[in-house]
Amino acid sequence: MRKIETTLTTLLSDIGAFYEAKKWHFLSVNGIDLGDGKIELQWIFSQYGVKDEIVIYYALSDYETPVPSIVSLIPSAFMGEREIVDMFGLKVEGAERGLYLDEDSLPYPLRGES
Repeated sequence: MRKIETTLTTLLSDIGAFYEAKKWHFLSVNGIDLGDGKIELQWIFSQYGVKDEIVIYYALSDYETPVPSIVSLIPSAFMGEREIVDMFGLKVEGAERGLYLDEDSLPYPLRGES
């Protein structure tokens, strides 16, 4: 497994330079609450046909900074982006709230301060 640091500012160019649709499978976008209003965001990829070849791009952020969408590069990423909007209350470019949680659900259940 390789873990590569990026920033929200360079995320699209970093993943755009790395991602080849016939070589890499986009698995998920993940969030890890770090406490104190901070979060680690992870974009996880596996290489087709290669056992245990995982690459994780990650960025550290807070809950107020908007997150760029990678849907222009990887259309299937919209599901994961909407999930982190619902579960953490992040603002992701173009991603709406309400895919995974009903209106009467606890807001942002994976956010540490909830």
